[in-house]
Amino acid sequence: MLLRLLLGPLAAAPLPLPLRRRLAVAGGVRAMSSAAPAPSQRSRRPLRGVVFDMDGTLTVPVIDFPAMYREVLGGDAAYAAARAAGGGAVDILHCIEDWAPDKQRHAYEVIARFEKEGLDRLQIMPGASELCGFLDTKQIRRGLITRNVKDAVDLFHQRFGMTFTPALSREFRPYKPDPAPLLHICSTWNIPPHEVIMIGDSLKDDVVCGKRAGAFTCLLDETERYGPHDSLPEEVKPDFKVSSLTEVFTVLEENFDLAPASAESRI
Repeated sequence: MLLRLLLGPLAAAPLPLPLRRRLAVAGGVRAMSSAAPAPSQRSRRPLRGVVFDMDGTLTVPVIDFPAMYREVLGGDAAYAAARAAGGGAVDILHCIEDWAPDKQRHAYEVIARFEKEGLDRLQIMPGASELCGFLDTKQIRRGLITRNVKDAVDLFHQRFGMTFTPALSREFRPYKPDPAPLLHICSTWNIPPHEVIMIGDSLKDDVVCGKRAGAFTCLLDETERYGPHDSLPEEVKPDFKVSSLTEVFTVLEENFDLAPASAESRI
């Protein structure tokens, strides 16, 4: 079980005026914890690394996943059955991993086509550049885990001039929600998982990956598709829930001691 965060209006170093203006809209951060403790009990946890999901977190969602799933699975009925089996969600990579080679190859071709179309419309998520710049000023490590392909990660790095190290794509096995990729990043950094936060837009992939690894978790839920946090099962409940990356500034400043990674943890 992750340590429950102790929240409250804590002292933090003043931010530059442009960031403070951005944070003015960040008052809606939701923390997944019980009632705030007394001021004398409040403390901030050390944080030395941030790991991001890519699609839907660092980039604007552009892939029509339901259409992809229908084509891969063979129509509406098969898609509905997969959703029912997955509790309303479809893990398409898991669905096809035991298929016959020819059928699996065709499925990956369909997935690759949808992903290629998504790359052509790739857009950075509002607030991503500013957040990464803020982490750099604090000397906080930043990594990336995606179930997309390496070509998509390379294009993201090239197009937007940001580099995440390590940046693990679906060529790294096992992929999310298995904690292996996040644990690999922590090992590479020589930073324990409890000093890292995983940020993503998927409960079943990003939050579960982070929780299983023993890291803090932050769910980006722009459209409130997951509903109130109190309705979420404990096994997928994140430590924080935000509606924009801009709100992550508040999460980090108010709840963590942002400690630079030591020299031996740097690549």
